Amino acid sequence: MKISFLGGGNMAAALIGGMVERGFAAADLQVVDVGAETRERIAARFGVRAVESFDEAALACDVIVLAVKPQQMRSALAPIAGRLSGQIVISIAAGLRIADLARWLGAAGAPYARIVRCMPNTPALIGAGVTGLYADPAVGASGREAAARILSAVGSVVWVADEAAIDGVTAVSGSGPAYVFHFIEALEAAGRALGFDEAAARRLAIDTVMGAAKLAAASDDPPGVLRERVTSKGGTTEAALASLAAAGWHDALVAAVKAAAARGRELGEQLGKG
Repeated sequence: MKISFLGGGNMAAALIGGMVERGFAAADLQVVDVGAETRERIAARFGVRAVESFDEAALACDVIVLAVKPQQMRSALAPIAGRLSGQIVISIAAGLRIADLARWLGAAGAPYARIVRCMPNTPALIGAGVTGLYADPAVGASGREAAARILSAVGSVVWVADEAAIDGVTAVSGSGPAYVFHFIEALEAAGRALGFDEAAARRLAIDTVMGAAKLAAASDDPPGVLRERVTSKGGTTEAALASLAAAGWHDALVAAVKAAAARGRELGEQLGKG
């Protein structure tokens, strides 16, 4: 499978690195990026071909991964509009809808159909991401398999049945690391307030979150059951959870994620105009 990346930024580098580690041949990977420094860095790091624009060799691929910023996507796609010949196109650009990508990639009023839209998250940079994917029906089983194989190189994948659900994926897992980092910040601050130095407070906070996540992942029980097992009646954990409940923490987080999903829909409409 030959794969060309449009854009050689952090997420593209994470995908390429993960793919090479999992047996993809560097000779089958190419990167198109307008930045000379980016091209030099990614070619030196992974041994892939890196060029400034799509030439015939870069277009002679099975899959094109769109890894440029959403605001730059339309202009970045203009040079290859109408030039594709059945390649699977995978977009990792936040907010951009398949209908708009199809319109920008098509020619003479005929939209390009073989597009997969996905939303990875930043833990993909260390191979621990999760990616939600939606495929246009024209992609087919083999195209879905190819997309899953590529995104699995940086973590787990979850398929959704409706493109609109990608806004929910963006809100839950795409933005989710920020919620977790914010929680770690608060837990670390609490540790400092209780007298721990910065290093100890950070270690306690990070390792607690990491260990709890690993325990949840390894358990067949839902998180609610695991929480109950830690919460002894009349104990310290019960006191802490009662304080969080009184502050409306649970409902506030749910509302925050819904706000992120709504903003995702708004961005999709704004970015797709024209």
